[in-house]
Amino acid sequence: MELSVIYSRRNRIPFIIAAALLIVLIATIDWLTKPYISIGFLYLFPIMLIAGFLPRWQTTAVALLCAVLQEVFSNLPSNEAITRLVMASAGFVGTGLFVSEIIRSRQIALEHMEEIGTQNKLRQEAEEQLRILVESSPAAIVTIDASGQILLANEAAKNLFAPGDRSIAGQSIAEFLPALQSAVQTQRSRQFHTELRCRGKRRNGEAFLAAVWFSTYSTSPGPRLAAIVVDLSEDLRDHEDLSLDYVLKNTKILMGAVAHEIRNICGAVFAVYKNLSRLSSLKDNEDFRALGTLIGGLEKLSEMELLPSRDHSSSSVELTSLLDELRVLIEPSYREAGAGIVWRLQDDLPLVTGDRYGLQQVFLNLARNSQHAMESTEKKQLTISSGLESNSVVVRFADTGTGIPSPHELFKPFQRGANANGLGLYVSRAILRSSGGDLQFEPRKEGCCFAVSLTRARFKEDAADE
Repeated sequence: MELSVIYSRRNRIPFIIAAALLIVLIATIDWLTKPYISIGFLYLFPIMLIAGFLPRWQTTAVALLCAVLQEVFSNLPSNEAITRLVMASAGFVGTGLFVSEIIRSRQIALEHMEEIGTQNKLRQEAEEQLRILVESSPAAIVTIDASGQILLANEAAKNLFAPGDRSIAGQSIAEFLPALQSAVQTQRSRQFHTELRCRGKRRNGEAFLAAVWFSTYSTSPGPRLAAIVVDLSEDLRDHEDLSLDYVLKNTKILMGAVAHEIRNICGAVFAVYKNLSRLSSLKDNEDFRALGTLIGGLEKLSEMELLPSRDHSSSSVELTSLLDELRVLIEPSYREAGAGIVWRLQDDLPLVTGDRYGLQQVFLNLARNSQHAMESTEKKQLTISSGLESNSVVVRFADTGTGIPSPHELFKPFQRGANANGLGLYVSRAILRSSGGDLQFEPRKEGCCFAVSLTRARFKEDAADE
């Protein structure tokens, strides 16, 4: 039977009682029979029974007690009593301590083995979770050795580099990402982690833009590199399409502003031309007719004046996440300028109608205008609040700036004294109105406040209920 089973904790009390009874039994037999040969050596058995349960000093005490009992109840000559007592004490104590150390060493070894087993189980569970995480990751994950050979690659990596193939393990990373080949070969002497954007190539020859996050680490066979790779080609195309789309939209707004100014000029010039046309002496004048042609051309240009776009593609926008992005964008610059931002946002705001990128540009423009307006003021604080009003969601930007002396001129294009071209508020209002929203100035005693009104998103179910 295993020692760990015999000397388990549940046997402690029964074994101690059994050892005590055994000691009493041996002493009784030794006292009653008074044999010529002492049976005191039998005390070794109870000593060995309790040695695995009692501390060392208690084991020593029991061993000394057994040595004394052996001498007291024995029938041996008394002139050798002290010698026998010393030798019996040494034998019993040594046996007890020896057994105690064996049992304790065995228990320590078993506990250590149990701990190792537990750690191995936890490590296996962690490895299994990590394996599942790597295999299910939508990003390509690869590990590379010092020669640039791919050691491990998940399913996403196979689909990214060699779609249709079974595996890319054992192949050179230089075939797909030459930049990683250079990294692992030039950084063998130290560990580091970084990121880069580089050109990638699929096995079929198709090129793509890759974002790579990688780190090096050391192993006994040599340095290794672990990398996470993401294909940015689609994001790049979407970004470029989005940028072009907004360039065209802003150009349309700009042309509308120019056309508006041309119309104002044409109105005045046409009034003068009409009055001059009444003079008979100018009817046959070629320069005067050319002036009329010029005015007609300018009138055609003025017809490009900006009108709300009926076909503007708006979508449902989650305003809460959009304002969270705004917080990330503007708080660092406000902090550097010594200004503060107070956020008073209502929870669970409904979806609104608009273009996410356009709304973000409007919010950024208002926040930057407020920051500029507070440069010369002692108190620098922007309060951004949101709430529901009727069928709209209103986001207010209230600052402690210098205020606006002529608010009636705010939304006209080409404002004099503006930081840039005086089109910021004009374009912001045009963007909002194109999706059913609006931008209004709200007078305040201190600073100024702009209110962005956004229409709540309507779904087919809502329209059917109405």
